[in-house]
Amino acid sequence: MNMDTKQVNRFFMLALAPFIGLLGCVLLIHPTFSFSEPTVPSLQKAKVVLQTQSVGNQLDEAKQTATYTLSTIRRTSELYKQTTQTMNQLVQTASTQSKRPETIYDRRITAKLGVPYERVDSNRITIELFKVNPGIYHGYAMKVKLKDPSAMKMSLGSDKLGGSETTMRAVLRHGAVAGINAGGFADGDGKRYPLSTTVMNGHYLTGFQSSFKDLSFVGLSNTGKLIGGKFYSQGALDSLKPAFGATFVPVLLQRGQKMPIPDKWKVSPKRAPRTAIGNYKDDQLLIIVVDGYNESGGSGATLEELQGKMYNLGVQDAYNLDGGGSSSLILNGRVVNKPSDGNLRPVPTHFLFYK
Repeated sequence: MNMDTKQVNRFFMLALAPFIGLLGCVLLIHPTFSFSEPTVPSLQKAKVVLQTQSVGNQLDEAKQTATYTLSTIRRTSELYKQTTQTMNQLVQTASTQSKRPETIYDRRITAKLGVPYERVDSNRITIELFKVNPGIYHGYAMKVKLKDPSAMKMSLGSDKLGGSETTMRAVLRHGAVAGINAGGFADGDGKRYPLSTTVMNGHYLTGFQSSFKDLSFVGLSNTGKLIGGKFYSQGALDSLKPAFGATFVPVLLQRGQKMPIPDKWKVSPKRAPRTAIGNYKDDQLLIIVVDGYNESGGSGATLEELQGKMYNLGVQDAYNLDGGGSSSLILNGRVVNKPSDGNLRPVPTHFLFYK
């Protein structure tokens, strides 16, 4: 019995030996073999889910940040608009208030002249024309505001020394809107030459001459201010930087004060057609042209009357220009005054005004 059992056990051991050997080989070749491999896809899926949730959270944060930024930009834009509007209002208010004294002053001086019956206005110049009729003489006052210094220039007759032309001709030839006769002149060899110191385009036409025989210079600086008076050295005139100017006699007002009129000029002639130019405190110009029938001394205004008129109108500096048959005032293509010669006289210099 025991013998049979042993034999049977040996039989089974021999039968199973190949299988046991095969299992041993498998275990030796794949010692780390594990039946847990089927769980790897689950881990990867979990990791992907976590990453997706992280990206989603980041997108939500970015969306919130963008929404906040956009809201901030809108609020800043509205604040900028409100600030700009406020600043513009402040600038406009300040500008209006800064001009109030100028406006008040202009109304004050204009009120003394009356109501203008003709007006020219542009971004370069404003011209207002008034009638002057104190009862003794008749004339015209032209108030000029130069917004641009280049809106006033001086022309030379036919653009050459010794040449002459009427103010109307000069106005038309240069395309000006207005013009008046300027300095005195002397005739010689059939030509008409400007008196003494004459400046054109910042240059002396015939050199500088020291003031003599009551002569005075009057013109405009390169900044658009009226300059004039007696000058005994070129340096004194150069310091005022004259852009142009001419010479005649006499000075009527300086710094708001009446200047002595030489006795000779009070009676030679006593009355006459006159042309004078002056300035106000705000640098506006006032030109008065007085009518007269001739140069015999029986019509027109005296220099003292003209001086008093400009003084009462608040003019600060005033200078008499050539008069008699030379007096001329052109505005908007027509002769405003009544020339005593019956026609305009050709003269060598003219003050022209441009629109």
